[in-house]
Amino acid sequence: MQTDRETLTAMIGRVAKGDRDAFRMVYAATSAKLFGVALRILKRRELAEEVVQDVFVKIWDNAARFDPAVASPITWMVAITRNRALDEVRKSATPVAGELSEAMEIVDPQKLASELLVEADEYARLKTCLDALDAERREIVQLAYLEGLSRDALSQRFGHPVATIKTWLHRSLKQLKGCLDA
Repeated sequence: MQTDRETLTAMIGRVAKGDRDAFRMVYAATSAKLFGVALRILKRRELAEEVVQDVFVKIWDNAARFDPAVASPITWMVAITRNRALDEVRKSATPVAGELSEAMEIVDPQKLASELLVEADEYARLKTCLDALDAERREIVQLAYLEGLSRDALSQRFGHPVATIKTWLHRSLKQLKGCLDA
């Protein structure tokens, strides 16, 4: 079941008020993805199922704490799932002295598929919002926040006073925030 961000946000708001039908819809829309996250971490189907059950209890109990200004609904739920699965890994991993080797400390540099999906969704939204900016202001924002150019460097490059660059950056970021929050 494909559900957009706004619908999922509204459903979580209804869950916060105790709406069981909305909770069923949230479950139907997200349980497969959350199960995939748990299974990727835990490697055991029955343990992943148990963790997802716990996650939905946490979603029910904490729906009122969800803030769509901080994260998308799926990002919030994936974080709960990941944290709960990692807690389970820590709980079941009771190493015997001397068992830990350097290999156990190697960090997998690859991101989880769920993390890549969330990032791709957020990147697409950011790109859409950036494209809505005036071309010059979009370039100024990108140079300032992606390339690290200072306001002075931007002022020299674009031929506008530093105060103007500062104002444009402030207004552009405000416009981006409004677009991303919509």
